[in-house]
Amino acid sequence: MRIGQSIDIHPLKENRDLILGGVKIEHPLGLYGHSDADVLVHAIAESILGALALGDLGKHFPDTDPKYKGISSIVLLEHVYALMKEKGYHIGNVDATILAEKPKMAGYILKMRENIAHSLHCDIDRISIKATRGEKLGFVGREEGIASMCVCLLEEEK
Repeated sequence: MRIGQSIDIHPLKENRDLILGGVKIEHPLGLYGHSDADVLVHAIAESILGALALGDLGKHFPDTDPKYKGISSIVLLEHVYALMKEKGYHIGNVDATILAEKPKMAGYILKMRENIAHSLHCDIDRISIKATRGEKLGFVGREEGIASMCVCLLEEEK
């Protein structure tokens, strides 16, 4: 078994889509970044890379490379899945939390779990996604950005 953890943070900006877990969420602000800035998928992918001791997302998908400009983070997660399989592992479980003051996430979480499970070729019951608010504290509470944290367990293929 291997365990990985990660945190990802992106600022909220106008004229950007809000994409979390591969789901477009109606909101006046979106996350800013080189890719679609999906903090949830970034935290999940980077926790897997960490468990495999393969570095971070920037090492594999540098923001200086124009081919990643605006790319779906789900596509990046599928590349990370291929690296995981190449190393002989599969998902034991993923436990992720989104930190966002607004919008409320409850209505989107099932679709996020479905998207992540599909990309990682595992059952949805291995993917946990939760959300919490900043309670008006810090950059999350002031609605300046959204963060996500993730822990994953990888199991060696038999």
